[in-house]
Amino acid sequence: MKDERNPQAHQMGDESMARNLAHQARAIWPQEAPLLDRYGLEGALRILDLGCGTGEITRRLAARYPQATILGVDILDGNLEIARRESKSYGTRVKYEVGDAFALRFDAAAFDLVVCRHVSQSIPDFPLALAEMTRVLKPGGWLHLLSEDYGMLHFPVGELDPDDLWHDVVFDFFRRTRCDGRVGRHSFGLLRAAGYMAVRVDYVVVDPLRCERDDFAGIMRAWRDGYVEVLADTTGRERAEVQRRFDAIVASSEDPAQYGVWHVPVISGSKP
Repeated sequence: MKDERNPQAHQMGDESMARNLAHQARAIWPQEAPLLDRYGLEGALRILDLGCGTGEITRRLAARYPQATILGVDILDGNLEIARRESKSYGTRVKYEVGDAFALRFDAAAFDLVVCRHVSQSIPDFPLALAEMTRVLKPGGWLHLLSEDYGMLHFPVGELDPDDLWHDVVFDFFRRTRCDGRVGRHSFGLLRAAGYMAVRVDYVVVDPLRCERDDFAGIMRAWRDGYVEVLADTTGRERAEVQRRFDAIVASSEDPAQYGVWHVPVISGSKP
């Protein structure tokens, strides 16, 4: 994948993202895992975890599907080094390799389940990657897509309005990098246009009532630590101002007297 197809490569490979993926997995997976039951998949499956990062969800998929072989694919070998180290107990049933979401090396109809999480918002031309996922999915197989949407983050208004960060800075960053920061709400239409059947949208509610507050706040801290510089530099904002806005969100997410919420769309469909 060329840099223009992976404009957040540096941030995705930063140590802050490894922290973020761990916090997100602990916060999201307990609500997300039951959605997999709907697909009715069991036995000796072949599963692709595309954009697997450090393998946080790959390992959870391996535990959920004990007879399956699972392949985690990511563009960044540094993330895969962590994934391989942490997945040794699964033996040869779980493997990882570097791959390009826009040009997968696999034959058509190779997988029973394709999982793609936290990727669609980070790459331009996501429908092209979706076409590749569809190509390698078997007829009757399922696509499980977690598509972030930065209009679905809500925090209390204090001295600063947190909406200003997401709407004025973050969406500007996505526009300038040709990515879709609202792809969560657009993914239903993308799956329908790609021909999927039984398309459904579910929501994982990430808030301090449904997950540990440290994981909730940890997601915000990791975003701040990994993205302040690139957000400021790409959009022409002052770094100190972007930092101040993120700090306010982190502070409210850490405060036991405050409430914030992130609605995370999970979109699924079956290939005819």
